[in-house]
Amino acid sequence: MTSCKSLHSKHKKSLNRRALRQNLLVTWVLSLTLLSGCSTTLQEFVHNGFKVGPEYQRPPAPLADAWIDSGKVGVSNASPNYSDWWAAFDDPVLNNLIVTAYEQNVNLRVASIRVLEARAQKAIAVGTLFPQSQSIDGSYTRTQTSKNVAIPSPIRSFSTWNATFGATWEIDFWGKIRRIIESTDDVVDASVDDYDNVMVSLIGDVASTYVTYRVLQQQLQYLEQNISLQEATLKIATERWEAGQTNELGTVQATSLLEQLKATIPTVESGVRVTQNQLCVLLGMPPTDLAEMLGKAPIPESPPEVLVGIPADLIRRRPDLRSAERFIAAQNAQIGVAEADFYPNFFISGNIGYQAKDLDLLFGPRSGIGQITPGLNWDILNYGRIANNVRLQEFKTQELVAVYQQKVLVAAREVENGIINYLNSQVSARHLTASVAAAERAVTLASAQYNAGVIDFTSVFVAEQFLVQQQNLLAQAQGDIALGLITVYRSLGGGWELRLSDPEVDTDSEVIPTPSFETFPDAPTFIEPMVEAETEVREIDFQLFQPESAPPANEKPEFVISE
Repeated sequence: MTSCKSLHSKHKKSLNRRALRQNLLVTWVLSLTLLSGCSTTLQEFVHNGFKVGPEYQRPPAPLADAWIDSGKVGVSNASPNYSDWWAAFDDPVLNNLIVTAYEQNVNLRVASIRVLEARAQKAIAVGTLFPQSQSIDGSYTRTQTSKNVAIPSPIRSFSTWNATFGATWEIDFWGKIRRIIESTDDVVDASVDDYDNVMVSLIGDVASTYVTYRVLQQQLQYLEQNISLQEATLKIATERWEAGQTNELGTVQATSLLEQLKATIPTVESGVRVTQNQLCVLLGMPPTDLAEMLGKAPIPESPPEVLVGIPADLIRRRPDLRSAERFIAAQNAQIGVAEADFYPNFFISGNIGYQAKDLDLLFGPRSGIGQITPGLNWDILNYGRIANNVRLQEFKTQELVAVYQQKVLVAAREVENGIINYLNSQVSARHLTASVAAAERAVTLASAQYNAGVIDFTSVFVAEQFLVQQQNLLAQAQGDIALGLITVYRSLGGGWELRLSDPEVDTDSEVIPTPSFETFPDAPTFIEPMVEAETEVREIDFQLFQPESAPPANEKPEFVISE
C-alpha cells in the first residue's frame, strides 16, 4: 500500500513538472510570435544579442568639407596637436596659470564628482542582472488555538522558530536590464566628455582672461607715458602764456587733455582688478592681488599661422559634441527598455531554511524546509500605455539627434568666427602699428614747431589726442589676435588632453602659489583616458539634414525611425 502511494506521488509530481514545462513553452512561443509583429523582429532580436529595441547608429553631422579660409595665408590644414595649444604663446606665466587652474578649479572638481556619480549609477544597474531580492529572515511565534471550534487542534499551545534565506530573480530574457546597463554605460562616457568640456572651457577662460589682463596693462602703460608727455607739454604751454608769447587757449587745451587722460586711469585700473578677480576664481582661490605675481609682460604674441585641420575632426575632438552623441546612444537604449514591457517577465523565487518548535532543534537535520517558485508576469490590457511609451522614447531619441546636429552647426560657426577674427586682427594690428608710429612722429613734429613758435597749440593738442586713441586701438588689436587664436583652439576642442599627462609647473618663472586653504590636487586623477567612444554597428535610421542635400526653405527635415 505504501509503495502504491509512493508511485502515485512520483507520477503526480512528474505530471506537474511536465505541465509546467508545457506552459512555459507555450508562453515562450506566444511571446516570440508577438515579437515578430512588434518593432523588433525575431531576426533582429537574435542579431542584437537577444535584446529587443534598435541597435544604435551614430547620426550624420552637417559639416563642410573644408573651412572657408583654409586656403589663406596663416591658416594651415596640417594634422594638429591641441594637447598644449597655449604653449604657442611661449608665455611661462600663462603655462603656470593653466596648470594651477587644472589642479584647483572648483567647477572641474564638480565635473569629476559627476563622473563618479555616473559610474555608481552604472554599478547599480549592473547589480540588477543578479537576483534582485535576497534576504535572511528569522522569527519566533508562540501560538495558542481555541478549543471552541468544530475541529480543535490536539495541541493547543506551541512555539515555532524560523530561520530562512529567500531570493527572487527576474531573468533578463528580453534584454531589458542589459539595455539599462547599456544606457548607463553611455551616460558614464558622456560624463567623462562633460569633464573634458569643462576643462576645455576652463583653459580657454584662463587664457582669454590672461590676455585681457595684459591688454589692460599695456593700455595703462600707454596712459602713463602720455600723462608724462602731456605734463611736460602743459608746463611749456603755461610758461609761454605767462610770458605773453601765446594766449590762454593752449594752456586750457593742454589742461583738458591731461585731465582726460588722468580720468581714464581709474577705469582701466578697475578693469585690471576685475580681471585679476576673475583669474582668482578660475584658479580656485579667493580674490587676491596678483599684480606682483603676474608681473609685467607684453601682450602674448601669436604664431604666424593657426592649425585647424578639417571640419570632420570636430565630432571626434570636441568633448561637448562627443557628450551629446553619447546621450543619443543612452536614450536609444531606453527604446529597448520600453519595448521589453510588451512581453512577459520570467522570474524564479524561492527560499531555504529551518523551522522547529524548539530553538535547540532549529538547525537539526530534520528541520530543513525549502520552496522554489518559477513564474511569469505579463501586463495586458494596458490601453496603449506601453506602445506610447515606446513612441515617447523614440521621439526623445530624435530630439537628441536634432540637438546634436545643432551643436555641430554652432561648433563650426565658432571655429569660423575665431579664424576670421584671428586673420583680420593681424591685418588691423599691422596698420595700427604703422598708424601709431606716424602719430608719434606727428606729435614730435608738432611739439617742435610749437616750441619754435611756428604753430599754435591746437595742432599739438590734436596730434597728442590722436596718438592716445591709436595706441589704445593697437593694444586692443594685438590682444584680439591672441583672443582670436584662443577662440579657434577652444572651438576645436583643444586642451582636454591635459588630464592624460602629468603637467609640471615651470619653476624658472614666477608661479602662482597654491593658496593656504585645502585644494583638490587629486580630483581629476580617477578619470581614465578616453579619446573617443567606440562606434557600434546599430540599426536605427535617422534621416537627417545633410549639407549637400538641404531641403527647401519651406520644408522641415524629417526624423524617421525605421519600423
